[in-house]
Amino acid sequence: MLDRPDIRSSALPLPEIYARVRHHVTPGEWPALAADIAAILELKRTRNAVLLAHNYQSPEIFHTVADIVGDSLALAREAAATDAQVILVAGVHFMAETAKILNPDKTVLIPDERAGCSLAESIRPEDVRALKARHPGVPVVTYVNTSAAVKAESDVCCTSGNAKAVVEALGVPRVIMIPDQYLARNVAAQTQVEIISWHGRCEVHERFTPADIADIRDIYPDVTVIAHPECPPDVVAASDFAGSTAEMVGFVARNRPPRVALVT
Repeated sequence: MLDRPDIRSSALPLPEIYARVRHHVTPGEWPALAADIAAILELKRTRNAVLLAHNYQSPEIFHTVADIVGDSLALAREAAATDAQVILVAGVHFMAETAKILNPDKTVLIPDERAGCSLAESIRPEDVRALKARHPGVPVVTYVNTSAAVKAESDVCCTSGNAKAVVEALGVPRVIMIPDQYLARNVAAQTQVEIISWHGRCEVHERFTPADIADIRDIYPDVTVIAHPECPPDVVAASDFAGSTAEMVGFVARNRPPRVALVT
């Protein structure tokens, strides 16, 4: 999680902001972007707005106009600590919903109404109710990457970073874990708690294979491979570390490996 008061206050001149993205944006591309960046910074100032950007955002958003960057749940929590009246979420629908849940008195905006998540869209409230009817009394642990309506049908929510701890903290022999099948299987491999999973998958993470990792290691023998737990279990097993995006950042900061491949 990173809070950037310099960007929030529009304190940095545009040339210094460009320095943050010079490896991703060419000098020829910059003038067109600079006009939009200047307009966004001014709008944030006049509207008393804060811009949250998920770790998956592109560099020209992440490094130039975002005030707070990080994981989706942490973003919403950090927004609650600001005095901004408008929260702009550079992310997908469930992230904006989470921000609104934690900031009910603030205006929450999302730039693109089409910004969806294949994982969140893999399950509906009626699916949760059917699972509960099939397994009466078994608590439902729901990944935060879900709609507010699905969360409302659940017993507790978790993140990719605390899923195992949440499952074990319930003190029960079985749980229903939704919606990510791979996250559930990766957690199941680390605990004695029986996990009943749903068939949801992230359309990006499910594409990675152990062969991809083997190819990377062939090309870069010194590489450290870091995978997200939404990846298939065989991909996680072939990696050197698995964790949430925030945990990935922490791993790199602590260990300083010479070369890293992020599988996420």
